[in-house]
Amino acid sequence: MAETGADKATVVIKKYANRRLYNTATSSYVTLDHLCQMVKDGVEFAVYDAKSGEDITRSVLTQIIVEEEAKGQNLLPINFLRQLISFYGDNLQFLLPRYLEQSMESFALNQEQMRKYLKDSLGGMFPFGRFEELGKQNMAFLEQAMRMWNPFKPPADRAAGNAGSAAASSSESLDALKAQMDALQRQLDSLTKQKKEG
Repeated sequence: MAETGADKATVVIKKYANRRLYNTATSSYVTLDHLCQMVKDGVEFAVYDAKSGEDITRSVLTQIIVEEEAKGQNLLPINFLRQLISFYGDNLQFLLPRYLEQSMESFALNQEQMRKYLKDSLGGMFPFGRFEELGKQNMAFLEQAMRMWNPFKPPADRAAGNAGSAAASSSESLDALKAQMDALQRQLDSLTKQKKEG
């Protein structure tokens, strides 16, 4: 049975100048492949630079993704990568991490159902209909989340007529943005809870 919550201790990995990774829990050197397997096994770990003590977990996880993609796994479509890059420096950049996190959580909740469909399909036939249905559910979930952000982009005719009053209403816009983000968070939490219970 998998450990959860406080039962899971975060394993500390130290990265040395020679690029070697040292697992302090097992007192042994490990590779990116080992760390990849730890992720798949649900083992929590954090990677620190051995000299500076800086947390470099994000860059190491990114490196694992690059390595897996180089092996031909190709989970990240080209258009997705282009769109992701275009968000760096964008004024909506701060919203994207939480949005992607919620989207992946939603996908993960459907993961076991997808596996069951594959297992139950006859002769290994791909169950297009069932996956299409799951895809539509996920798209509905994502579209509902995106609709919450529509006020960030007012219609062109309204935007043209209100250019002068935009500065005066910036405080109200920030309040509205916060309220919409709170509403979005409540909706996402509610949908996630419903999928877990279902």
